[in-house]
Amino acid sequence: MKKYEAIYQDLLNMIESHKIKAGELLPSEFHLRDYYKASRDTVRKALMMLSQNGYIQKSQGKGSIVLDITRFNFPVSGLISFKELASTISGKVETIVNCCECIEPDEEIKKLLMLKNDTKVWYIERIRRINGEAVIFDTDILNADIVPYINEQIAQNSLYDYLEHELELKIGYAKKEITCRPVTSKDQKLMDLKNYDMIVNIASFVFLEDTTLFQYTISRHRPDKFRFNDFARRTHN
Repeated sequence: MKKYEAIYQDLLNMIESHKIKAGELLPSEFHLRDYYKASRDTVRKALMMLSQNGYIQKSQGKGSIVLDITRFNFPVSGLISFKELASTISGKVETIVNCCECIEPDEEIKKLLMLKNDTKVWYIERIRRINGEAVIFDTDILNADIVPYINEQIAQNSLYDYLEHELELKIGYAKKEITCRPVTSKDQKLMDLKNYDMIVNIASFVFLEDTTLFQYTISRHRPDKFRFNDFARRTHN
């Protein structure tokens, strides 16, 4: 292991074990050079690795600020309810229903869900709070011909639990698109965004096992708290 890699690993261990906490400054470059008996270039390489991997932010005139590395893993390819996911998250998890109503869809929603002209939809907005911070804003739009009734209690508990066990719908698969989008005024109103001006946007089209499209979901995530994981295997022809 090269000297700068050893310094990087030692500093990383201190960050991950919270010996140096989020928001605190790393020791100065001069102090690190003296402590590790290393050259300025070697120390800077170690700090650059920490910066590139999202552990510190270098601030001119201040030094290297340790970033918050507590993140929650959300599967990209899986189809899982937030209630199921919440059981894997340490800390207090809350769902707040901001809106739950049956409405006449506009032309854009009709096109997205391929609806008949007289079909209504359920429009649901939910805010997900984790450890006291509103960090996810979900909007669900469901075909009311397929899902004739939803109330706030159902939306607060688990839509998928209700759809599968009460309505006995067979949910099959989803198609997802993940993009980064500018923060909107509604995001700012409903979420604890700190100083972020961009947000992770996941749009999902959800289908029943018989390939019927019945749900469109937009899930907006504060970028610093979430890491999206997937598993990929290379196939050989």
